Amino acid sequence: MTAPGSTLLEDRYGTRPKRAGRRTYWVVGVVALVVSGVVAWVGYENFGTAPIETQTTTFANLPGNQLKMTFEVTRDTPERPAVCIVRARVLAGNEGGRKEVYIPPAEGAVTMTTVITSSGEPVTADVFGCSYQVPAYLLKHMPPTG
Repeated sequence: MTAPGSTLLEDRYGTRPKRAGRRTYWVVGVVALVVSGVVAWVGYENFGTAPIETQTTTFANLPGNQLKMTFEVTRDTPERPAVCIVRARVLAGNEGGRKEVYIPPAEGAVTMTTVITSSGEPVTADVFGCSYQVPAYLLKHMPPTG
């Protein structure tokens, strides 16, 4: 039995929306879990520990706008060769020179020394980045850079 005037109210304001069923809540919950899992995995891959870590140990100026740099490389897969890009910076802070350094396979930490030629007088040096994707021209039986 309907209350008097209820059809008038339904015409004016509409009917109550139906509530979502339990199945809808479960589907939304599962989708939310999957999306959060994907976000966590992508975050771990991008912000987790680096496969190759470096630390600059020393650098010293040489005549002719050159800089001698020594750095240490630690890898999660030491049996694979790697390449590191090192760079020298001038007083203004911009890059004065860079060089690719081949890191041979070796157990434990590897200490490398190289000389970077700069366009101006270098004031500091750093390792720009390292990768296991060694260019072919560095793999052709070349001795380690240094």
